[in-house]
Amino acid sequence: MMCPNGYIMLIFYYILIEIFPINILSLRYNFHLTEMNYSFLDFLCLLGAVGLFLYGMKVMSEGLQKAAGDRLRSILAAMTRNRFTGTLTGFLITALIQSSSASTVMVVSFVNAGLMTLGQSMAVIMGANVGTTFTAWIIALFGFKVNISLFVLPLIGLAVPLLFSKKSRNKSIGEFLVGFAFLFMGLDMISTYVPDLQSNPEMFAFLQKYTSMGFGSVIIFLLVGLVLTMIIQSSAATFAITLIMCSKGWIGFDLSCALVLGSNIGTTITPILASMSGNVAAKRTAMGHLLFNLLGTVWTLCIFFPFVGLTVWLTEAFGQGDPTVLSGYVNQIETQNPEIYNHLFDNSLPTGHEVAKKIAFMQQSVSIGLSIFHTVFNLVNLAIMIWFTGLYVKIVERLIPSKHKEDTEFQLKFISGGLLNASELNITQAEKEIVVYAQRVQRMIGMSQNLVHLKDDSEEFTHLFSRVEKYEEISDRMEIEIANYLNRCSEGRLSNEGKHRIAAMLSIVSEIESIADCCYGVAKTLIRKRSSNIKFNDEIYKKIDAMFVDVEGAMSNMLLLLGNVEHVREQDIIASYNREREINNLRNQFRTANIESINEKHYEYQAGIYFMDIIADLEKTGDYIINVVDTVKEQFRNSIA
Repeated sequence: MMCPNGYIMLIFYYILIEIFPINILSLRYNFHLTEMNYSFLDFLCLLGAVGLFLYGMKVMSEGLQKAAGDRLRSILAAMTRNRFTGTLTGFLITALIQSSSASTVMVVSFVNAGLMTLGQSMAVIMGANVGTTFTAWIIALFGFKVNISLFVLPLIGLAVPLLFSKKSRNKSIGEFLVGFAFLFMGLDMISTYVPDLQSNPEMFAFLQKYTSMGFGSVIIFLLVGLVLTMIIQSSAATFAITLIMCSKGWIGFDLSCALVLGSNIGTTITPILASMSGNVAAKRTAMGHLLFNLLGTVWTLCIFFPFVGLTVWLTEAFGQGDPTVLSGYVNQIETQNPEIYNHLFDNSLPTGHEVAKKIAFMQQSVSIGLSIFHTVFNLVNLAIMIWFTGLYVKIVERLIPSKHKEDTEFQLKFISGGLLNASELNITQAEKEIVVYAQRVQRMIGMSQNLVHLKDDSEEFTHLFSRVEKYEEISDRMEIEIANYLNRCSEGRLSNEGKHRIAAMLSIVSEIESIADCCYGVAKTLIRKRSSNIKFNDEIYKKIDAMFVDVEGAMSNMLLLLGNVEHVREQDIIASYNREREINNLRNQFRTANIESINEKHYEYQAGIYFMDIIADLEKTGDYIINVVDTVKEQFRNSIA
């Protein structure tokens, strides 16, 4: 994470080039690469804007992970409790900030931070796609749009003092706000430094010769809309270019609809860019967004011309005239009266001229028609796709598999944040979740053992340590989620037996979290060993492995008990106690032998200290495991066979 001084330098640099652009940015006018005056420096600025966007996404997501408390997680859970509330949430957020790109980027960051599941994000993204039509209507009817970039610098001004706060939570909130500001600053700068295609519509004139190829023309213009929106990062700008091309008589209304259809896919590039700095779940969310728009486009293409006909009928039904007549009327003027045509598009034709007024009405008709097409497409697409949310999740999981299956982002499998139905029945769900929790923590034991044998200066060591650290964070969050769920269960009407079971389960969850802490403790000891440049010899490795074998065996036996608490076997209880005695005996043997080995110069004194620290953490792991076994034995003693 960048230090506060790094943030200030970036902020200072941004203000410098924004307020005093003459000395540096005026250089771009000294060498021209194209007719649009687009220089190599502009291209470098574009790369920098993309980098700032990605960095903002990273900082925002990490700040969210640190700052997000149970309150934010609970709010998001309530907003996305089912596919319909999630869809409504996506619609309202997008309608409010008038940017589907911005709202989907926020969704990607929430998933990346573990605040939202992949399934919940699908519903929100579907709603965001409908919400973006609200923006299209505002532009079509009123011609204005909220500019979020205006709030970027004030937001940074509020965030910087928080970065110097003594409270960790305030620092995390400051990081989130700075990341949020950088993200939108990057989006705004990307729009600034892409080629100004909207002001140079003449470069699209060559497309006119591809307008008479039937359905082939539809495919061509759909691809043009896709690429165009990917480049300029704005479906609203694509909308404006489409209107210009239609007004000049280059394309008809049907091909204008094809351009708008392509822009729906093009807008997915922004969340895809955002997910590049995220985890597997974030990448899957961005892929889900692309898939939603792609599949919607496929079914629309199958009925494209009837669908355009429906749009024309709706436009006329709303009293906006026929949007298909504009291009034909303009072509007629160009053929019969080229002088008026030239005056029309160099803005020298009087406003009150009959032709100018007629074309203005037709342009309004096309604008409303395209908005209707966009709206109906998204509404029908939502009505179809919302029932296949689960299928979407399976498809994107197949398309983007996790390198490590166990590394998928945290989410509870058997219990949710929704309303409880019957507390007694929900206890069984919590028991299943505890088994999943214990299985996840068990993986940390194997990862810690592998970490012991990796070279300290290797990339594999750093990567595996990060995984252990991530697992420890997930373990903390799972403990809180399961404990909160159990506490809510206890507030319901429970039998005495149910209350005792919940108390036992809360104790078990706490012990499992302590096991995760011990595994992380082993990893941190290895980090200290690396910092001291200490090496272990084969004797130490052999003893550590022997301890790991017993701990792993004890953990597996504990999982066996947790997986069948209703029918605990006496022999499994005895096996657990035997494992605990073996672990304690090994610890005592190694402690005694360690002094002798140091005296006999088998290894350095410092190596012996780190060795015994690891053994101590593993022995404590055995203690926490036997505490779980004791709780199972005590609580379910009547069930022991």
